[in-house]
Amino acid sequence: MEFSKKLQQLPTQFFAALVQKVNAALAEGRDVINLGQGNPDQPTPPHIIKALQEAAENPLNHKYPPFRGIAELRQAAADFYKREYNVDINPETEVAILGGTKIGLVELPLAILNPGDTMLLPDPGYPDYLSGVVLGDVNFEVLPLFAENSFLPDYAALPDNIKEKAKLLYLNYPNNPTGGTATIEFFEETVRFAKEHNISVSHDFAYGAIGFDGKKPVSFLQADGAKDVGIEMYTLSKTYNMAGWRIGFAVGNADIIAAINLIQDHLFCSQFPAVQQAAAIALSSSQECANELTATYERRRNVLIEEAQRIGWHVTAPKGSFFAWLPVPVGYTSEQFADLLLDKADIAVAAGNGFGQYGEGYVRVGLLVSEERLREAINRIEQLNLFI
Repeated sequence: MEFSKKLQQLPTQFFAALVQKVNAALAEGRDVINLGQGNPDQPTPPHIIKALQEAAENPLNHKYPPFRGIAELRQAAADFYKREYNVDINPETEVAILGGTKIGLVELPLAILNPGDTMLLPDPGYPDYLSGVVLGDVNFEVLPLFAENSFLPDYAALPDNIKEKAKLLYLNYPNNPTGGTATIEFFEETVRFAKEHNISVSHDFAYGAIGFDGKKPVSFLQADGAKDVGIEMYTLSKTYNMAGWRIGFAVGNADIIAAINLIQDHLFCSQFPAVQQAAAIALSSSQECANELTATYERRRNVLIEEAQRIGWHVTAPKGSFFAWLPVPVGYTSEQFADLLLDKADIAVAAGNGFGQYGEGYVRVGLLVSEERLREAINRIEQLNLFI
């Protein structure tokens, strides 16, 4: 048996290859400090776990759930957006429940584009955006993200022919992998750009809770007219350490939400109701746990940046997310530097070229180990004498 041509066309899973390298090193008994992962290292808060336990004991939750999610979670998502961002969301027509936002990001091109249509993707960007390109039989053009523009795309630099043929735009702030953040002015510019060229927008708000230096990340839907052109996808994975629970939602433009709901009617039967009820508790309860988690990441960020600068590694502090985007030393490619760190210092990082051609020259470091392990990582790198 052969895989279908569609499966053969799918991009190589970048993170799977990274995990294989790390596991091989661990199997040799090496003490690897894994800074390449994007998997939260803290447990889910106890009140959310308790909500799941209680909901799981209810026999009513052992039946098939409603196809489009339980009303309680849709309402909680709407209330969350009103409370956190002062954005009005209709829970009946402007919310789609997702089994994690990766599903939404991959299925969206299948739901609103036709084969041969063009979408715009940030570069560097989350590699799994490309899965939706292949599965949807669509084309893509990249929006380069440069440090000198605060890792925001420059719409004016796009050739006119690309602007006119593009039908869908993906954005992601706080950004993976760069740690860059967006301003409300940028999102307002995005709305104007989208309206002028009839482009739909999907904002991946996976790290929406994680902003540093006292600055809360801005929601795309806070921009005037945002719901006219697009949606935002929010996952509970990062805000509440619920990565393994696979629960998130999309909110915004009613037509796009209807398209997501329709394709999911044919692909899924929603999520286990107990998980949805626990997610509703997470969204509607005190957000102190999310604030404390952000504070933890900020302390780790500060340690990483201070220690890197101490050894002469000239790096810039990320403004959000739980990643740092660090330049490689002169004379190395991203992959060469990543391999060197694993081979010579037992440190795993993600090579920047895995996030696109404009990721070359960087590595992504996750703030997902303790401050002590971050210090140890920089001490090991210091011994390589790369920044003299």
